[in-house]
Amino acid sequence: MTDQVYLSAETAGITDTVWVETKSWSARVPRWVSMTVLMALFLLGWQTLSVSGLVSPLILPTLSDTLADLEFVGRSLVSGSYMLTAFWVTASEVLVGFAIAVAVGVSLGVLVGETTFGERAVMPYIVAIDTMPKIAFAPLFVSWLGFGIGSKVALAAFISVFPIVVGTAAGLHAASANERMLFQSIRASRLQTLVMLKIPSGLPQFFTGLKIASISVVGGAVAGELLGGGKGFGELIRAAAAQLDTPRVFSLIIYLSLLGVLMFGLVSWMQYKFVFWDRSSTTRSTPQ
Repeated sequence: MTDQVYLSAETAGITDTVWVETKSWSARVPRWVSMTVLMALFLLGWQTLSVSGLVSPLILPTLSDTLADLEFVGRSLVSGSYMLTAFWVTASEVLVGFAIAVAVGVSLGVLVGETTFGERAVMPYIVAIDTMPKIAFAPLFVSWLGFGIGSKVALAAFISVFPIVVGTAAGLHAASANERMLFQSIRASRLQTLVMLKIPSGLPQFFTGLKIASISVVGGAVAGELLGGGKGFGELIRAAAAQLDTPRVFSLIIYLSLLGVLMFGLVSWMQYKFVFWDRSSTTRSTPQ
């Protein structure tokens, strides 16, 4: 937030009173400093709570145990052990599921955003399905597609497709009335208007949907592994939880979160490259 102050004519050196906005101290601190301090406080609180004996180690392991297990999992990934194989299985499910979600989401988004039939008939069903607990569909995908990678990919795509549909449909309505009127005045066809006006104008909203989907797709793939078995990180988490190996569960979750951060960063980089005329939507997420 900013502190707003008035400067008198004498102080400002001009004849009129001026309105000046000064940044608060929190806004002047670099983002990386704020994030580092917050993380340090979080880790300090974690260690203090775990060593105090107020919480069982089965619920909250000590920070040292978790860091040691993080190192073990990291070395296992680098050395190419079974953990690397499991990680690639989950990453493959995430990438394939995300690609399917993009293809289906863009198609449905264009249908909803460009046609009256899609807006009036299709969109209500999409909203109705989106309100359902999507994790509950995991047993159905397993029964339909089996215990292989297909059911996990389907659940990952199913969970992440809806933000893309909404982002695409909203983006197609982002062009202003004056811009649409200009294209009508030069007798542009519907396809020309879509390709040359609506799609470029709607890219910021489209990438917003992609960012949300890039995070939820990881959760969908892991949920499919937890509920339907498999050979990925979700199965390793299930096995570690069954053995009450809480540090291993925390370690695997952290590495899965890094996969989600990587997916989000990839989409943000694509937005920065392709939506070069709208830097405001990308520079806000850039560390300073």
